[in-house]
Amino acid sequence: MRNKFDRQLSQLNTELVTMGALCEEAITNAVKYLTDNDENNKIMCLDADRQIDKKERDIETLCLKLILQQQPVAKDLRIVSAALKMISDMERIGDQAADIVEIAPYVAKKGTLGETHIREMAEAAIKMVSESVESFVKMNLDIAYLVIEHDNIVDDLFDKVKKELIKSIAEGLDDAEALMDLLMIAKYLERIGDHAENIAEWVIYSITGAHRKRSEHKEDN
Repeated sequence: MRNKFDRQLSQLNTELVTMGALCEEAITNAVKYLTDNDENNKIMCLDADRQIDKKERDIETLCLKLILQQQPVAKDLRIVSAALKMISDMERIGDQAADIVEIAPYVAKKGTLGETHIREMAEAAIKMVSESVESFVKMNLDIAYLVIEHDNIVDDLFDKVKKELIKSIAEGLDDAEALMDLLMIAKYLERIGDHAENIAEWVIYSITGAHRKRSEHKEDN
């Protein structure tokens, strides 16, 4: 019975890694579409979002089977419960990447600094998504806490983008409506970072049974 549970848990890990990779693909193509205006990137982003939605349903079914058929307790139950929460955050990440794609055509060319920081935000958000899933698969607290710390990087980049765009609007350097659309895109990336942080916190819960911040972890050691 335990061997069957372990096999299904291994399948769960594989499915989560695949879903995480699709999230990375969706974000990457959304930002490429924003900067390059290549329709192929739009198509790939929206396709990844559809696959993410399907993957959420598949993983949800697998988790429910694990709960009903294997009746896990204690840590095993926390792992499955955390996975159910994680896929909800990953589904939202896919949706927000698709939202970026929908706004992108209305965004006129912006100043280099604004675009650069948005690309940096995307790279940081992708890294957070990747490492949050890795922390679950490896059941690694250190990686999970690192993801939480990295959310500060995304937040700081968002603040930079916001200040740049507000300054451009005030100085009348570009179309104000398009600049506000660009700010909304930055906000979506910031939310993606928040969802990755949520995933890391669910990993912490699955291992420890409680949500804890890095400072608390240090105090325990």
